[in-house]
Amino acid sequence: MRMADLSFVRKELSADEARFIYPESIVETSGLIPERPGIVGQPRAMRALEMGLSIASKGYNIFVSGDPGTGRTTAIKLATASYRNDCSQLRDIAYVHNFSKPDAPVALTFMPGDGRQFLNVMKTFITSLTDALIAQQSDSGSLEPAWLKKYCDSALEKIASRFPDAEVIAHLKRVGLDIVEHVKTFSHWDPSSLRNHRFFLRYGVNLLVDHSHTTQRPLIFEGHPTFANLFGSLDLPPGQPRDETYLPFLSIHAGSILEAAGGYLVISAEEMLNQEGLWEAFKRFLTTSALVIQNSAAYGIHTAGIRPESVPLLLKVLMIGSDSSYDAFCDHDGDFLKLFKVSAEFDYTMPASRENIAGCIGFMNMIADDEQLLKPTNSGIAELLRYSALLAESRDMLTTQLSLIADLLREADYWARIEGRQQIDKEAVLRAISERDYVSSLTESRISDEIANGEMIISLSGSKVGVVNGLAVLDRGSASFGTPTVISATVAPGTEGIVNIEHEAGLSGEIHDKGLLILEGYLRKRYAKNFPLSIYSGIAFEQSYAEVDGDSASSSELYALLSAIGEIPVRQDIAITGSVNQMGEVQPVGGINEKITGFFKVCKRLNLSQHPGVIIPVQNIKSLILPYEIIDAIEKGAFHIYPVESIDEGMQILTDRPSGIRNQKGHFPVDTANRAIEDRLKSLYEISRPQN
Repeated sequence: MRMADLSFVRKELSADEARFIYPESIVETSGLIPERPGIVGQPRAMRALEMGLSIASKGYNIFVSGDPGTGRTTAIKLATASYRNDCSQLRDIAYVHNFSKPDAPVALTFMPGDGRQFLNVMKTFITSLTDALIAQQSDSGSLEPAWLKKYCDSALEKIASRFPDAEVIAHLKRVGLDIVEHVKTFSHWDPSSLRNHRFFLRYGVNLLVDHSHTTQRPLIFEGHPTFANLFGSLDLPPGQPRDETYLPFLSIHAGSILEAAGGYLVISAEEMLNQEGLWEAFKRFLTTSALVIQNSAAYGIHTAGIRPESVPLLLKVLMIGSDSSYDAFCDHDGDFLKLFKVSAEFDYTMPASRENIAGCIGFMNMIADDEQLLKPTNSGIAELLRYSALLAESRDMLTTQLSLIADLLREADYWARIEGRQQIDKEAVLRAISERDYVSSLTESRISDEIANGEMIISLSGSKVGVVNGLAVLDRGSASFGTPTVISATVAPGTEGIVNIEHEAGLSGEIHDKGLLILEGYLRKRYAKNFPLSIYSGIAFEQSYAEVDGDSASSSELYALLSAIGEIPVRQDIAITGSVNQMGEVQPVGGINEKITGFFKVCKRLNLSQHPGVIIPVQNIKSLILPYEIIDAIEKGAFHIYPVESIDEGMQILTDRPSGIRNQKGHFPVDTANRAIEDRLKSLYEISRPQN
């Protein structure tokens, strides 16, 4: 009988395949490098901004989403620049005393600059009025209503001729009537007190928005939106007496909505969501286009008892937030998309095209020039581009978070000067990266110490049944690092299926739960074709006390499970990462460079004499931007990277035996891993089957 072919090929990356660099010549071959680049690599977002700013119709406000540092704020400044010269919608806004209902101050609007003139004219009128009153009392010893009416009519008509707006004229008439009405009051005052008496402030003007020197439409960034900061405040101290000196209109202070009237208001979405009731109040403003500086009691704080007249405003709102905050608005408010019809989504990566590379280089040069940093050399620029690809997790992409590149450039400048360099070269950039890793590696070092001294039980040599070393990424602030984590599986007869111990302990996220369910689907499809799946298995992350989520460990969990089912020892010197589907196909994961680097550091710390390595999804090869130290180790055969497409390929590497393919009769060959697993599953079924 012809024996089955049990040979198999173990794929492994060479040093050249694992290596990724940008050549220094990239600076010369990237094309025309702009001196002052605009927004790099965000064509969709810029087109959305352009459309939203161009359409003046109601509801065409813009939500600008994306990660911090992707150029959202800069893009808004650049996109609005060409529209800001049109000042035709600007108006000065003032409040004046309401003589019939003081708690409802009257709003007046003026063409730019006229508001300041009206304020000054009314100041002059008050001064002239008090002077005339003093003079009249000195000459005649009394004040006559007829005289006072004639004086006011003459003075106020001159003012009205300069400000012919109907609302202003109506206010001036009310001023005249009020003065005549209080003639007897003036008669009883000492002439020396008239000039500085608070009573005459009632004829003044509270100019909230003054465009007398404005040359562009306002662009207001409100980073801390609150009720007071947005809508304005009514600064009346508690318990202020309501006598003749009480002037509610003077207590009104403008918020950012008034300051941005006729222009653009930029608001933080996250801050808007954090303030209870703020979005509902702001939505009412967007719906009506009229600002009401409300009685503060409506917001649950001290009441001022004032409700100023509503002001109609033309305003374009741009809200900046994350993708999750955009989703939160869409999911919880049916009116949101009616008010923010345009979504400008800033991507966190961009293709590494010649144009985008040139833009990035121009950005680096611009930062160096503007901040008087040392000049970056071609080797330094190439290394910064490599770091950009690392942040993007792809050899074909670059990060759009150029602020992060600028930060590294600044730090490289610091270390270059410390080392006495005249330019920012490759070595300076690598020193900056190394120093970053050092200062942020305290937690990583502690974990390595725990592994080295045995506090964290993990084997990195030999073989075990039902135990594999997965790879996880831990985040601490802006830093992240990879670390091995022990995943174990136990198997017994039963019908409970796969028990996720993390889930039972309340430490498993929904995506991780889904990954465990996929494993059971794989077992049914792969092995339990002709018999029921009868298994009771527990899978756990050993010595893990925080929530586990994501599916990047699902292949590791499956390897541990298959090892436990088939009682097949698997290598402990190889760590694993990768997601898996029910077909047994290994899928790419994030954080691949951190995971490989973290495992390499642990192996280096333990001075492993074996040949450790990692199993990764084959799709993640294009994500590899590894430290040069790891490339050197691969070149020397001291470290290995095994890219796999399927669980079968991974099992062959972990077990040093073929997985096996079903023959024409549907059987796996003897002495293969899959045969051992299927036979054990049949055995578990027989044990679990009720006996007659």
